[in-house]
Amino acid sequence: MGTVMFYHLTRSSVEETLMTILPRALSQGWRVMLRGTDPAALDRLDARLWLAEDHPFLPHGLEGGPHDAHQPVLIGRGPITNGAQGLFLIDGAATTPDEARPLDRVWLLFDGGDGAQLADARAKWKSLTEAGLPAQYWSEESGRWEKKAER
Repeated sequence: MGTVMFYHLTRSSVEETLMTILPRALSQGWRVMLRGTDPAALDRLDARLWLAEDHPFLPHGLEGGPHDAHQPVLIGRGPITNGAQGLFLIDGAATTPDEARPLDRVWLLFDGGDGAQLADARAKWKSLTEAGLPAQYWSEESGRWEKKAER
C-alpha cells in the first residue's frame, strides 16, 4: 500500500508541479494515470507535454487510443487501463480507497486559492485516511515544498 500525497498549490500551477513530479515517477519505473475532470484542460496538458522545450519529453497518450495499455503516462478521466502504479488526480478528480490501496503512490494536486478544491481535498483526506491509507500533506506556502502533516 502506497502513500497518498496531497499537494496544496499556492505558488505553482498544476502543470508546473506535474512537470516536476511526473519525471520522478517515471524514473521509478512506474506507469502512471493522470486523471482530471475537464477534457479541455487534459487536451492542453497533453499538448504541453508534447511541446515543452524546457522539460524532457515525457512519453504519454490521451485515453481512448489504441495503445492505452502501453502508455507510461495515460491522461484521461476514466479508470486506470495502463497497469499504472501511480495515479495523479487534478481538477477535483477522485479515487476510491479500493482503487488507491494497491498503488505505489497517489498524488492529489489542488489549488489552495480555490475554496471548492480545498474543501474537496479535505474531504478526500478524511475519506482516504479513515480507510487506512497513509497520507502526507505538502504545502509550498513558504516558497518551497514542505511536509506539513502525515497520517
